[in-house]
Amino acid sequence: MHSIDVVLAMLLAVAVSGYLVRIVPFSLPLPLVQIALGAVIAGVFNKGYTLDPELFFLLFLPPLLFLDGWRIPKQGLFRDKGAILELALGLVVFTVIGAGFLIHWMIPVMPLAVAFALAAIVSPTDPVAVSAIASKVPIPKRLMHILEGESLLNDASGLVCFQFAVAAALTGAFSLASASLTFLWVALVGLALGVGTTLAVSLVQRTIWRRFGEEPGAAILVNLLTPFAAYLLAEAFNASGILAAVAAGITMSYVELSGRAPGSMRVQRSAVWDTVQFTFNGIIFVLLGEQLPGIVQGAIHNVDQAGHLSPWWLLVYVLALNLALAALRFVWVWLSLRWNLLKARYRGEQAVSPSWRIVVATSLAGVRGAITLAGVMTLPLALPSGDAFPARELAIFLASSVILVSLLVASLVLPRLLRNLEMPAEPEHRKEEDLAERAASKAALAAVEKLRQQLVERGVQVDIYNEAASRVSQLYQRHLDRIDKTETDPAQARLLEDALLQFRRAGLQAERDELFRLARHRQISDELSRRLVRNLDLIEARRKES
Repeated sequence: MHSIDVVLAMLLAVAVSGYLVRIVPFSLPLPLVQIALGAVIAGVFNKGYTLDPELFFLLFLPPLLFLDGWRIPKQGLFRDKGAILELALGLVVFTVIGAGFLIHWMIPVMPLAVAFALAAIVSPTDPVAVSAIASKVPIPKRLMHILEGESLLNDASGLVCFQFAVAAALTGAFSLASASLTFLWVALVGLALGVGTTLAVSLVQRTIWRRFGEEPGAAILVNLLTPFAAYLLAEAFNASGILAAVAAGITMSYVELSGRAPGSMRVQRSAVWDTVQFTFNGIIFVLLGEQLPGIVQGAIHNVDQAGHLSPWWLLVYVLALNLALAALRFVWVWLSLRWNLLKARYRGEQAVSPSWRIVVATSLAGVRGAITLAGVMTLPLALPSGDAFPARELAIFLASSVILVSLLVASLVLPRLLRNLEMPAEPEHRKEEDLAERAASKAALAAVEKLRQQLVERGVQVDIYNEAASRVSQLYQRHLDRIDKTETDPAQARLLEDALLQFRRAGLQAERDELFRLARHRQISDELSRRLVRNLDLIEARRKES
């Protein structure tokens, strides 16, 4: 079967999965459906398709990490930075050390460096998988922000640890001092190049727009290529392309707050990125299912090399590794919570211990997904000597099993655990939204009045412009979107419609500018700003079409 046929079959499977999760009478996480469809593809065509590891890494990780960095709520990220860093950095190191030594002790045929690489690649969590599982059971907003922030940062920390462990496996040597210096270079230069790439691309685009006008298709394509540019540039400087892609995405969210991109372009761009995210995540899970038969066969071969006669030892490895990961995460979450409560009490703050169900849910929400699979697939095929990379198939099998088991456990337990859970009140969110709507409406009314005065000063159709301004002002004051379009004179009606459109555009632009200003000054969250601006963009796009 040709490669293009496999790609088309996988794309079709991703599209079908989106419908199957709605058709089946019982709730299934989307990643599990995609894995099952991938297994069907492997069974129908009776062969697997193996991508080159470096190509696989380049194709899938930069855009996914870029989008995570772009869309994660920054205000929640900074507010809960302590808890997020404890999970994203501390828990990763804790997992790499604890699980790494356990894997090497349990599977002596797997060298310690490879065991650490496996532990590192199963440490990043996947919020997309968690959201798919808990879509019918609400997760507290603050907990979701923490999980999203953890996923963003532990993608980078876990993958950097993975790269160090793989390098140690290839060279047979590891120096803590050298690794520390290398990590600083890899991290700082990667972050700087990611920020610089987005700023440079945005500056060039704005310059072109001012001189030659906007071309939405080209601008969206450049936006899609930005994470790849950041990744490749960082790799060229021997820095972390992973961190560069994340930093480029975070920077993009701040560039967006300038409000210079047209609303229609933002609407189109958002739709394109949603499609890219759905497709790339889906293809990765379909690939997992499509390669499962080969992965299992390779793992059985590695078990024979380890001296075990029965392939049932694979089940022992799977259960032991998943139990160890769950235990390590629970211990770290509990210790982190205790530590934060002690610090709060020491500062004299009133600290309330969350429900035990929240603690357990945080532990179970450590679902692995696309990043784990994408990373483990990049394990080298051979050592520099030409020998096969030790226990590669077994490592891929165990990482795949962690994805499957974590998805199954979370899909069965998490919804039941969170059902009927009393959510803590979030008055700040409602207060922010009220502030945003009030400020945006005031800015729109001021902009409408300013434009009315400018047009009236020209002395053309004064009554028409006054009537149009009055109608648009009433829309903002009453939050209504109904306009009486019935006019006796068609020419006057058309002129009135044009005037209404001018005022409405002025009001929408003023609302957007005010929302961006509030977000820049951190008076409202960038998440809320993005949602409200998107609503305004959709209103503007709908009016242009009509």
